[in-house]
Amino acid sequence: MKKPIYPFAAIVGQEEMKLSLILCTIYPRLSGVLIQGDKGTAKSTAVRGMAQIMPTISQVDDVYHLSADEQRIYGDSLGVPSSKNLQLRQVPVVELPVGVTEDRVAGTLDVETALVRGQQRFQPGLLASAHRGILYIDEVNLLDDHIVDILLDSAAMGVNTVEREGMSVIHPSRFSLVGTMNPEEGQLRPQLLDRFGLCVTVQGETDPEVRMEIVQRRLSFEDDPDGFITEWSSHSRRLAERIENSMTLVQSVEIPKDILSTAVQICLDSNIDGHRGDITIIHAARALAAWAGRDRIIQADLEKVAPPGPQSSVTICVERRAGSTRIDKIKQQDPIEHKDLGDTTRRHGRLRLFGGLVGRGLGP
Repeated sequence: MKKPIYPFAAIVGQEEMKLSLILCTIYPRLSGVLIQGDKGTAKSTAVRGMAQIMPTISQVDDVYHLSADEQRIYGDSLGVPSSKNLQLRQVPVVELPVGVTEDRVAGTLDVETALVRGQQRFQPGLLASAHRGILYIDEVNLLDDHIVDILLDSAAMGVNTVEREGMSVIHPSRFSLVGTMNPEEGQLRPQLLDRFGLCVTVQGETDPEVRMEIVQRRLSFEDDPDGFITEWSSHSRRLAERIENSMTLVQSVEIPKDILSTAVQICLDSNIDGHRGDITIIHAARALAAWAGRDRIIQADLEKVAPPGPQSSVTICVERRAGSTRIDKIKQQDPIEHKDLGDTTRRHGRLRLFGGLVGRGLGP
């Protein structure tokens, strides 16, 4: 029996965390989000709830989630026939356990079958399942180094290559990373940190009324999961529709030259090496504009992702050449702008954007 999932729309507070997940869904080029915080702050609950309201994609098959164009490139080698009738499926959200093996992540080649029958048999792994979707890693800072290396290779190349005894299989593997972690349990390798476009640090709510609302909703869910999910179904449906509309709009959002100039200047002033920081700021602003229903980035969008001014709990964080960090407080004006995401607007945590991060993005 499938375990009931707490609705994303019913989560109280933690607006920055919810906004970051929404933005990465709207515009996968942000590459992912890292959520840091103590246990019991709804990190895993938010990610699993988000999986229930993901939009749909068209695909040829249910194993590799190939688009029609990808099937023409990889279909023959992977044994995926072409089809005129594409399937509409929800964007996959795949969870990668901390103790996972290399074969489970990358997939395995059956050498014995190849030698005896002359047939190449490949058992796809989690990287195939997560293609064009989200790869979720709880306690991402506790991953074994060799698993991290596999993820980094796939994230950098956009494909997963498995080689064994002179045989090889290549399949596309483009995904957004979502990781959760408790910083007290260890730090994240810099190479893996470089795969996240946004970072949120969450804390427990301190307002007594907000904490009471959290407890009341959770108890209602535990007492009657199906009834609680039904109660929030209309909120979840409207949120899913808004996300899907934003995904349609984001590619056409215009980037004015003055906005681009400001983003570049922010990174220059922060002594940022490379250009990923500039690009990521624009990606985030573009996603915000689409979320607001606009087809053009305005200054207010940029001010939410990279402005000066100590007026909010949200921060942008970009790495500098000297190894220090520039942190700017951002004035945040109703980041979610949707009452269905929780009754409270009290905000805790920090939304941080790391310079040096540009995701490969997901196919349509």
